[in-house]
Amino acid sequence: MPRRSPRALRAAAPDRQSDSETSTLLIGACPGPPVCAAVHTYLFVDGLDVVARSDSRMAGLGPRQLLRPGGPLYPTDMPRRADVATEKPPGSGPDRLTIRIRLRGETVIWSDLMYAGRDDTAVDEVRFRLDQYLGEIERAYAALRAHS
Repeated sequence: MPRRSPRALRAAAPDRQSDSETSTLLIGACPGPPVCAAVHTYLFVDGLDVVARSDSRMAGLGPRQLLRPGGPLYPTDMPRRADVATEKPPGSGPDRLTIRIRLRGETVIWSDLMYAGRDDTAVDEVRFRLDQYLGEIERAYAALRAHS
């Protein structure tokens, strides 16, 4: 598998000031060969690649699966679990990366996370402003459709 450049693993975003602040979501997509083995989605939270930091054996699911209207990343009033990545290639251990997504007022909450934050402390939950979160999903989906 080709090595990813450090730029592909990190997106520019402001540092978080405290745990009570909201995070920023940025979504990217790899087009597949020849850049990498398959089409997949990058999910950056506060500039950090959540999938790679959660489990380096994983790759984000395809953008058409994750970003479609009403798809797994869209929050609902009822909490739900969403697969966001799968192991590449399948081997021993868990073969899916799953997060819990819920909507509380104007805040989208991702929980059941476990990745190293900017200061290498464990991140188990992040919160997004609903408008930024939905806007980013819609932007990424529109960019995907424009390149289809």
